[in-house]
Order: sequence, then structure tokens, then C-alpha cells
Amino acid sequence: MRKLWITAAAALLLAGNAYAEMEGHGDAPHWGYTGEGAPAHWGELDAKYEMCAKGMHQSPINITGAPHMDAPAITMQYQATPLKVVNNGHAIQVNYGAGSTLTVDGKTYHLAQFHFHSPSEHTQDGKPYAMEAHLVHKADDGSLAVVGVFLKEGKENPFLARIWGHLPTEVNHEMTVAGTEVNVADLLPAKKAFFNYSGSLTTPPCSEGVTWLVMDRSVEVSKAQADKFRGLIHENARPVQPLNDRKVRHRM
Repeated sequence: MRKLWITAAAALLLAGNAYAEMEGHGDAPHWGYTGEGAPAHWGELDAKYEMCAKGMHQSPINITGAPHMDAPAITMQYQATPLKVVNNGHAIQVNYGAGSTLTVDGKTYHLAQFHFHSPSEHTQDGKPYAMEAHLVHKADDGSLAVVGVFLKEGKENPFLARIWGHLPTEVNHEMTVAGTEVNVADLLPAKKAFFNYSGSLTTPPCSEGVTWLVMDRSVEVSKAQADKFRGLIHENARPVQPLNDRKVRHRM
């Protein structure tokens, strides 16, 4: 398990790593998904992580019931980028070049990276999917918007195949794959309906104020692809958090 940690300020200013994770120094606390550093203990590891235990608008959540139909309008403008892959010890992450954007109710966020969790962090009607992709965007004011894409077990995913052929085993070393580009638009479901709510980072320090857009249609991933990911990264999903007073909105 990788030894990574993050400061709250870095979470909003450096979205280029998995939820802006950055390699720690000195006596910063270790966190992970099992043992003493597991999600249930994140809030105890350091004062900077207190939102993981005390936050009332945390992510992920279980999406269920009849959502409200007043979700914001969005525009996705993604372009191809050279394939740059990082195994950060907590996830497989693809760092994205400049020029791809997500606009939510007129506010523009720049795509910084996308990464994967298995099983899915969000659940639907109490059930997880095989995997979930998170597309992490940052606005000029430092705020974050994350697009979640469910991957259900089925046939091989050709988009993932381009990445899975170059999964790095060395931690925190960006691998640039010569002559290979990817466009994250190819990972998205054909219909762009989504659930929207206000949440948090799903890793320490669990900072809130993150705009979440979770696609309501899944795409497929083969069992072999999911198994290959888990064989390298292991399970890396934070359990679902209480919804509390939040509303989940839906745009069809």
C-alpha cells in the first residue's frame, strides 16, 4: 500500500493527482483502505482529516429513490490527449493535457485527470458496480467538479484496453506511452443523463464543496479487466456516506 497523504489546501489547488493527492513528507499520516489506515479511521489520523469523520456532505453516496429533476445544464468538451499513466498506489490515474472542459451552469472546469476505483464508490439502490471512473475537473477559482462513470461487468471495454496495456507497477512514476492518445469522451455512456449532488473528495482530507455529476447509465468492463486492476491496486473504494440534508438531482 502506497504511503500518500494530502493537505486540505492542496486538495483544491492541485487536482492533477487523484483528488489532488500528493506525496507526503516527514511524519504526515499514512492512509489507505485496510487496517489502521482504513476509511473508518481517516478522521483519526490527523487533524487535517477531521472532515472525513465530521463532514455532513461527504462522498460517495447511495443513489436511490425518485430524484429531483432540476439538475444543472452541462456541456462536455473533451479532446484527445497523449496517454500519461500513473500508478499512485491508490488508483490508476491518467493525467490529461490542457484544453478539455466541463461547463456546469455556465461555470467552466478544466479536466485534470481521471482515475478508477473498484468496486464502485457510489452505489445505486444499495448495489455497487464492478468499477467506477472519476473525471476530476478544476475551475480557475480552485473548486472541483467530478464526473462519475459506473462500469458494470460485461464485455471488454476498448477504451480501457488502450490503458490497461500499459499499467505501471512502479508507484508515483508517470509513464508516457509514445504514439498513443486517448479521449475520455470514449469512456462515457452514449446518453449523458446524470445525477447531481454536492459532496466531497472521497479520499483524505475529504474536503467538501465538490460538485458531483454521476452518469445514470453504465458502460461495460470485462471481468478480466476488473481483475487486472484489482490485482495491481486492490480494492480502493470508500464506503457510502450518509446523505443527510442533501438532495440528489437528476437530468435526463
